[in-house]
Amino acid sequence: MARAKKKILIVEARFYDEIADALAAGAVATLTAAHYNHERLAVPGVFEIPNALRLAWTTGDYAGSLALGCVIRGETDHYEHICREVSRKLMDLTVDYAMPHGFGILTCESKDQAWERADTDQRNLGGRTADACLRMINIKSGFPN
Repeated sequence: MARAKKKILIVEARFYDEIADALAAGAVATLTAAHYNHERLAVPGVFEIPNALRLAWTTGDYAGSLALGCVIRGETDHYEHICREVSRKLMDLTVDYAMPHGFGILTCESKDQAWERADTDQRNLGGRTADACLRMINIKSGFPN
């Protein structure tokens, strides 16, 4: 019997470095507590996450993945385009590849809102994202390949 993969890919948008670090800290703590190894892959912003995940998923090396990042509303409609298109593409990829995935891209009005959600002592969205991925791995394990 083949040994189950125990590695999770964390793709993190680094546009807001400090927020990305807080999200990753929560995710890593959750994965470590569940005895999963992880790799971190940095991309410039959330727009690049879907392509990075698609490239990684085709390797077959991962049991699951996390997308971590933050988009903060600005003065133009750029926010709406990025949030909508990245969310849609991640959903499409997740379904098409049947990959357990945690969606941890914050879409906020301000940095204060982002910090509240990323901080491991507050909402800990990074940890909750990792937990969602682990739950989907468990669900997937109940179905034949």
